[in-house]
Amino acid sequence: MSVSPVAYSESVRAAGDEAGFPFSAVVGQERLQLALILCAVHPGIGGVLVRGEKGTAKSTVVRALAQLLPPVVDESGARPARLVELPVGATEDRVVGSLDLERVLRDGEQAFKPGLLAAAHHGVLYVDEVNLLHDHLVDVLLDAAAMGRVHIERDGVSHTHPARFVLVGTMNPEEGELRPQLLDRFGLTVDVVASRDVDVRMAVVRRRLDYEADPGAFATRYAAADREVAERILTARDRLAGVNLDNVELRRIAALCASFDVDGMRADLVVARTATAHAAWRGATAVTEADVRVAAELALPHRRRRDPFDEPGISEDQLDDAMRQAAEQAARAEEDDSLGKGEAVPPNNGAGPQDPADGSAEDHAPNPDDANSPATGQDSSASGPDAPDRLDSDLPDRGADFPGGDRNPPGDARANTSDRGDRDPSGDRPARERPVAAPTATLPKPPRWEVPGVGEGAPGRRSRARTRQGRVVRATDDTSTGLHLLGTIFAAAPHQHERGRLTGPLAFTPDDLRGAYREGREGNLVVFVVDTSGSMAARDRLSAVTNAVVALLRDAYQRRDKVAVITMRGQAAELVLPPTSSVDIAVRRLTDLRTGGKTPLAQGLLKARDLIRRERTRDPHRRPLLVLLTDGRATGGADPVPRALTAARLLANDAVTSMVVDCERGMIRLGLARDVAAELRGGYLQLGELTGESVADAVRATRAA
Repeated sequence: MSVSPVAYSESVRAAGDEAGFPFSAVVGQERLQLALILCAVHPGIGGVLVRGEKGTAKSTVVRALAQLLPPVVDESGARPARLVELPVGATEDRVVGSLDLERVLRDGEQAFKPGLLAAAHHGVLYVDEVNLLHDHLVDVLLDAAAMGRVHIERDGVSHTHPARFVLVGTMNPEEGELRPQLLDRFGLTVDVVASRDVDVRMAVVRRRLDYEADPGAFATRYAAADREVAERILTARDRLAGVNLDNVELRRIAALCASFDVDGMRADLVVARTATAHAAWRGATAVTEADVRVAAELALPHRRRRDPFDEPGISEDQLDDAMRQAAEQAARAEEDDSLGKGEAVPPNNGAGPQDPADGSAEDHAPNPDDANSPATGQDSSASGPDAPDRLDSDLPDRGADFPGGDRNPPGDARANTSDRGDRDPSGDRPARERPVAAPTATLPKPPRWEVPGVGEGAPGRRSRARTRQGRVVRATDDTSTGLHLLGTIFAAAPHQHERGRLTGPLAFTPDDLRGAYREGREGNLVVFVVDTSGSMAARDRLSAVTNAVVALLRDAYQRRDKVAVITMRGQAAELVLPPTSSVDIAVRRLTDLRTGGKTPLAQGLLKARDLIRRERTRDPHRRPLLVLLTDGRATGGADPVPRALTAARLLANDAVTSMVVDCERGMIRLGLARDVAAELRGGYLQLGELTGESVADAVRATRAA
């Protein structure tokens, strides 16, 4: 059902009366605002992933957008669009819905209880720290966002319901990345960063202080600007189905995606939908090259990241070259069309029909110059062609438009994470020290090993653990991980006679409830202790060690571990990377390290022990794994070898699971690394044997011991 602009304006005014921070009052986040608006115009785009440092108004902009969405019209009348926030600790039952236990136990009938996805229908589903959400829940959200419906087949329930919403996920890359497969499922991505321009920062602080002093008056000040944006979103939605995506622009889109070598066809579809939405937003009836460029800037950067250690993003020069090549192909195609060789493309390609509740598609495109949005960087009174910071993006939003003039905005915090690992704490700097070599293309197969026993750590893919989403093993008295139906029935069945129930449905009491004991996999804390002393500095050995560490880090990324890196050289050990889920930062810091000096093996093991003890206090459920890469030739400090063996025994007594990778090479081998592994009571393998089968053998031998 369509909503009239008058009713829409009234709903926006009512939302403004609640004194949330106005969308039009946000300063310096024009690209993020545009991405959110385009998803509001065309929910089929698939949502927005907002990446950036903390304190950059990510949550503020998302919450403000919900106030601008059209009201939902159903059998009960009109209601405002909802902003539904999904907590990181949410269970799958809470997200998609589940059996209504109250009605099952009270009435004995099967009934479905909707979840958060149903509540977000025609609204905004906001997931803060989406990178910390379990992967299978992210899959559920993205499937619903792409399909517009939720299908549930579980606990004897078969149910489906519509779920068209604007999906917005925010994340700080320093706290861990999403897998490339999940990144691809988000339609658009925006990197946000706090401006370094003093005037912009002053404006941000001033507006926030004004809002906190009198939220109602501040919201009223920007109410007219927000109404204008809201009405323009509604108009763009109605215009969307009539926007023409011709063969030339479709070929341009296909050429762009092919030139960036993105996987699959999702990128082509998202760019087409985004370009169509952008044309509708600016009041046009046909997609142009400018629309395609804006869509490419928002839809392609995160799809280039195939490997966890690949650089995300697209530079202006790369996009310029790709657009130039696409233009040449489009020109050739147009020439072929003029000769009668082209194929016609349906005019609505890329837009598609909207949900019936979104209204009919009327082609009433006003002059684009009359459809400009309100000023976002100035007071609401600013209007006309000279008003700055406007939301309309007829021109591409390039890096130079960011406050401070950066062509490549530093939205990816990993670009500034290289630790100064070339300092020798002892001042001992050998003449022939060299940086660690970059990893080669062919890396050893990552080992497969795990912590013995069953843990209760964060969801992951390494060690066995009791989880909320794993397979059901048995019934338990703890109902926090879901209902065990058979266990509940078996608990209630023996008491039916005393409860006076001889026929009909079973009579239940709260004491009958049984939960499902689920077992899955957890992520661990993997502490890498890397020997970068002079004895490891031979070029071939250094390259092999670097490749081994990168392979192990990639394995930690895939298994959703947290990682820390400690290096040993000179007279001391250094924590070059505190525990983090962003393992690509570990690779960056590893490539900045230098080798040389003595081997303080005992110091490295003791620093690892201190780190693990601190992390156990902070996160007692995340079990540690120690990976030591060394030749075992301890030379730092007094009695270096006995002290190293003593430190290894201390770690073993702390029940730390470990693996020693022996990096010793050459004709003469002392076998000291094997002695350290024996004291650690952990696994052992030689660097040249770093294959999946050899590690599995080592783990089996360790368990047998």
